[in-house]
This record gives sequence, C-alpha cells and structure tokens, in this order.
Amino acid sequence: MGKTADLTAVQNAIIDTLKQEGKTQKEISERIGCSQSAVSRHLSGKSVGRKKCGRKRCTTRRGDRTPRKIVEKDRFQTLGDLRKQWTESGVETSRATVYRRVQEMGYRCRIPQVKRLLNQKQRQKRLTWATEKQHWTVAQWSKVLFSDKSKFCMSFGNQGARVWRKTGEREMPKCLKSSVKYPQSVMVWGAMSAAGIGPLCFIKGRVNAASYQEILEHFMLPSAEKLYGDEDFIFQHDLAPARAGTCSPVPKPLVNGLLTMVLLCSIGLPTPRT
Repeated sequence: MGKTADLTAVQNAIIDTLKQEGKTQKEISERIGCSQSAVSRHLSGKSVGRKKCGRKRCTTRRGDRTPRKIVEKDRFQTLGDLRKQWTESGVETSRATVYRRVQEMGYRCRIPQVKRLLNQKQRQKRLTWATEKQHWTVAQWSKVLFSDKSKFCMSFGNQGARVWRKTGEREMPKCLKSSVKYPQSVMVWGAMSAAGIGPLCFIKGRVNAASYQEILEHFMLPSAEKLYGDEDFIFQHDLAPARAGTCSPVPKPLVNGLLTMVLLCSIGLPTPRT
C-alpha cells in the first residue's frame, strides 16, 4: 500500500490545539478528517522526516547541469540529439527523462519566431527611425497611413525544426529562425491607420517601380481619401528598392486637397508636386 498524503501545516496546527484542549486522538481524527494513526504519528513526532515513496531519481542534481549546457549550445536540437549527447557524457537516460529534465529547467519546445535577416546598415536605419519618433504623441501617430506587403503561404505542415526556449525568450537572437526563402505563396499589399483600413491589393508577379506606382494610384490614394478626406496625413512604406525607385509625381487629378506625402524612412517615394 502506498504512502498516504502528509498532513498540511493547518491540520498539524489544529491537532496541536485540540490536543491541548484535552481531545482524544479519535476525536481529533474525526474533526479534521484523517486517520487516527496520522494523528498519532504527528503527536509522537514520527511523521517528521518520513521517506518519500516512488521510484528514485535516476540522475543527480549535478548531472542535470549537462543538458542545460547542451541546450544552450544549440537551441534547435531534437530530443534525440539531446539524449545522445547526454549519454556520451556518461549519463544513460531515456527520451522521457531528457524531456522531463529540460521541462524542469523551464524550456519548452516551440516553433521558432521567424525574423528577417538584417545587416548592420539596415539595423542602424531602423534604430535611427525609432529614436527620432520615440516622443511622438498619439495625435501625431493617428495621422500616419502605414502600408506594407506580405506573403501568405499557400501550403502548410512543413514548419521546420523546433527550438528549445524559456518564457520571455521568443525574440532572443539564438532562438530566432532566419527567413530567406518561402514556399508557394501569394503577395498582398495593404494600408492601415488609426482611422481604419484600406482595401487589399493582390499582387501578381514581382513588384517594381511601375507596378508599385499603380498600387499607390489605385489603392493607396483612394484609401487616404476615404480615411482622411481633405486632411493632411503622413504616408509610410518600407525601404524596398521598388519603393525607392518609384517615379514622381503621383498624378495630380488623384490628389484631393493638400496631400502630404512625408515618408518616415530615410529614402523612399518623393512627395508629389501640386
């Protein structure tokens, strides 16, 4: 028969109080809902330091440091790889044991966050942009019409290797998966602001200066007119070459009132002339 659960600190305190009141062990056991033998063990001091039941731990606390070092060395290893390296260090364990030890350390097997691979120049431009705008007010940001394009995968299931990470490490560089190539997908352009969102534009083929200007003419400007009317606004897009090489100006008939095209990037589409 297995060991029963230990009495809680509250139950132990109640037993001591009732004993001082002159209650018998049977009365105390009935009062707190435990066996008389449990009350007897507590009063005699035999319940202190009782041995734990169950299978003994097959690894030592010192030996458990090894899988932590293995995981920290490469977060993208499989459970089989972790077990193999731990075994090579002299500790024979099962996959289940490896999984439990890694879980105890706080690591969880997750799909890695995909982050665009940036060079130093691109990082510096983004940092400069963020520093310049860090004190903007909500009213200023509400005047910004953000735009971007994105690819949506048409096939799923092959998400690649998983990564071992702890809570709060989602954006840690060694837990990120760099994205360079994409599976079959569809390109979509869209714009949004605090005033609302514009229609989506499904892009066929590659985006160059000519096709991007058509997107601005048929989608961006109508969206701006709908969201802002005659009010001034700020248009933002990224630093892709197609955007930097777009010809100017945007056709005047489509500019309703004073259209302010202030780009928040260091290079981009020139402000249209009226």
